[in-house]
Amino acid sequence: MAERDLYLAAYDVADPKRLRASLEFVKGYATGGQKSVYEIFLTPAEKASLLLGMAQLLNEAEDSFFLLRLDPRSRVYTLGVAIEPVDPPYFYFG
Repeated sequence: MAERDLYLAAYDVADPKRLRASLEFVKGYATGGQKSVYEIFLTPAEKASLLLGMAQLLNEAEDSFFLLRLDPRSRVYTLGVAIEPVDPPYFYFG
């Protein structure tokens, strides 16, 4: 099985219809997050699929999508009611 890296995915979408579609699409990959920022564990193939899917959903003139790979050596700090991201035992894509 391919190794997964932890990413932060964030988007800003102007149109409500595209916003809903983006939310549902990104949540399919996410392990946690809120509003329009999500923690996502991805293999290289899943990363390519996520980027392709978002490129098809978004209008480049009005919307933006940001995917940041987090350094696995860094410690994750959470404040408030946050839960530290954990790679689940399995992922379901249905």
